Amino acid sequence: MKAVVLLSGGLDSSTVLYQAKAEGCELYSLAFDYQQRHQRELESSRAIARLAGVVEHQVVTFDLRLWGGSALTDSAIEVPEGRSLDEMNQSIPVTYVPARNTIFLSFALAYAETIQAQRVYIGVNALDYSGYPDCRPDYIQAMQEVFRLGTKQGREGEPVTIITPLIDLKKTEIIQLGNQLGVPWEQTWSCYVGGEVACGVCDSCRLRLAAFAELGLEDPLPYGVTSSQTQ
Repeated sequence: MKAVVLLSGGLDSSTVLYQAKAEGCELYSLAFDYQQRHQRELESSRAIARLAGVVEHQVVTFDLRLWGGSALTDSAIEVPEGRSLDEMNQSIPVTYVPARNTIFLSFALAYAETIQAQRVYIGVNALDYSGYPDCRPDYIQAMQEVFRLGTKQGREGEPVTIITPLIDLKKTEIIQLGNQLGVPWEQTWSCYVGGEVACGVCDSCRLRLAAFAELGLEDPLPYGVTSSQTQ
């Protein structure tokens, strides 16, 4: 069975790739250079794809800086730092990139139908996340209907299926699953800021560090600042 996996190089998407591998899928991965704040995550996506043995890894390039609207695509908007987990869940943050998963899934669908893949895997999560609207079950259900109605494959009764293995898991449970699957955490990247080491204070770093700490595990990534130092 062929599967297209959206692979940002982060903790979640890497776990999803290894889950698809464990399910016996022939792997094709997609990463996106949308002129985000840094390119570090793309390096991780390439490394993870290579280690997982994907058939083909592609980086799709386009420029969302044309519109901005997000701290990840507009340098004038600062990435939030040092926020508590409670603060992260109060509203949709400025790191939300408008319609990003809709854009990503559209590319994945086109790729999947072209290579006659049966599945598209995406690492959305509706629990330990930063409130993004395009990471929720109702959104995925709606996109599944788009997959069915908007393609030749779907209209002929064999729509590409969106697979979301992490959607109901806590971040700690994702890490436990990744450990079982053998995900090389040291090759992944979650930090919004980029750089030689992860910042340790952006929302993504803090969520990741908190989950490893809750499990009594050490995150193998190097950090400039750890959560304990910001409390």
